[in-house]
Amino acid sequence: MQYNVVVIGSGPGGYVAAIRCAQLGMKVAIIEKYNTLGGTCLNVGCIPSKALLDSSEHFHNAAHTFKEHGIDIDSPKVNIDQMIKRKGDVVKANVDGIAFLMKKNKIDVHTGVGSFVDKNTIKITKDGKDTTITTEKVIIATGSKPTPLPFAPFDKKRIISSTEALELKEVPKHMIVIGGGVIGMELGSVYARIGAKVTVVEFLDSLIPTNDCTIGKELQKATKKLGMDFYLGHKVTAVENKGKEVVVKAEPKNGGAAVELKGDYCLVSIGRRPYTDGLGLDKVGIELDKGKIPVDNHLKTKVDNIYAIGDVVRGAMLAHKAEEEGVMVAEQLSGQKPHINYNLIPGVVYTWPEVASVGSTEEQLKEQGRAYKTGSFPYKALGRARASMDLDGLVKILADKTTDEILGVHIIGARAADMIAAGVVAMEYRASAEDVSRMSHAHPTYMEAVKEACLAATANRPIHM
Repeated sequence: MQYNVVVIGSGPGGYVAAIRCAQLGMKVAIIEKYNTLGGTCLNVGCIPSKALLDSSEHFHNAAHTFKEHGIDIDSPKVNIDQMIKRKGDVVKANVDGIAFLMKKNKIDVHTGVGSFVDKNTIKITKDGKDTTITTEKVIIATGSKPTPLPFAPFDKKRIISSTEALELKEVPKHMIVIGGGVIGMELGSVYARIGAKVTVVEFLDSLIPTNDCTIGKELQKATKKLGMDFYLGHKVTAVENKGKEVVVKAEPKNGGAAVELKGDYCLVSIGRRPYTDGLGLDKVGIELDKGKIPVDNHLKTKVDNIYAIGDVVRGAMLAHKAEEEGVMVAEQLSGQKPHINYNLIPGVVYTWPEVASVGSTEEQLKEQGRAYKTGSFPYKALGRARASMDLDGLVKILADKTTDEILGVHIIGARAADMIAAGVVAMEYRASAEDVSRMSHAHPTYMEAVKEACLAATANRPIHM
């Protein structure tokens, strides 16, 4: 069968690219190796982890804050089977929704492994049987997979990735998390909130190290209240599954005594790698660069009709980044001239308090030698935060010292994930900190912290501090 566009991979980048191409009048097919659409994000990533994060937060509040709110209940108990089942129901609803969108947009779905025969011919392999389709254009959107430690591959029983961490049959007694980035902190906090002892070992000196350093420190303070322990600046040297126990050895990277940790599960969350296995890129002459598919500024590979988006190309491995890239390629194929400002793609960590950032960090501005000013405002000074008992966190605004243009917005606190959109809008329109500070913000809301932080950056004159 002949198509205008074939998309390989049905994650957020792939299915969004397919839908946008179909909206623009193209005949589209999408190829997915698994039986459900949605890729990592919907099946074993963004969506299921958020379901567990919400469930664990409800439990934590029932156990620790209901009484203060005047709600008396017996001591709550964790029903891990039901928690995992609910997560599965959420996943099913989402992937069923993607299947509906494929039908609505008349996109042909082919199940199997897609690989290149040549630049216009794609082979689909399922259950040992091959079929082929032809196409004018191809969009590669095959995503990424968890990265294992070279000396401790995932055994999926005791040494686990994020995928297995979403399907545990019991609450761990002691979960050791290797990697204090987004995935490690999110899933670590899930199990800490429902009763597990959680220890995080991170090679760098800060949690969520790609974020502004202030935010990493605040997250550490907040999650310590859950009983989480941290070994920052430690290099893991050994991980061993001893049956019902995992032993992790680590040593301080700057010298000092080594540590030995014993737990029943070890979650390895040191990052993800682009997934290009089985694509047959050699058939079309595409060579990887450090595991990634090289693309130009239009996301085109060295082959003129093949594009690549999302986790398999350079840049942050974020679902919404992949979506924007999918739309950009689709619109380019129809003759439009879209663009993406990669500096304004926000990042979010769905712990509680949530973390959200956009733009430059203070460390990056220092490295650039750029003159800047900063303003911050703590959640504990917000009436809305006092009302909800969400006092942990702050908003930090970075602005150009001369022009006052906002250069970075960094939030840790309740609903930060939703609030960061306001920062993206402000920076997209190159607003100054004073611009935002002079806009009316509803009272009482968490967003008032953004206004107050902008006041602090503009003239060091926050009203409520």
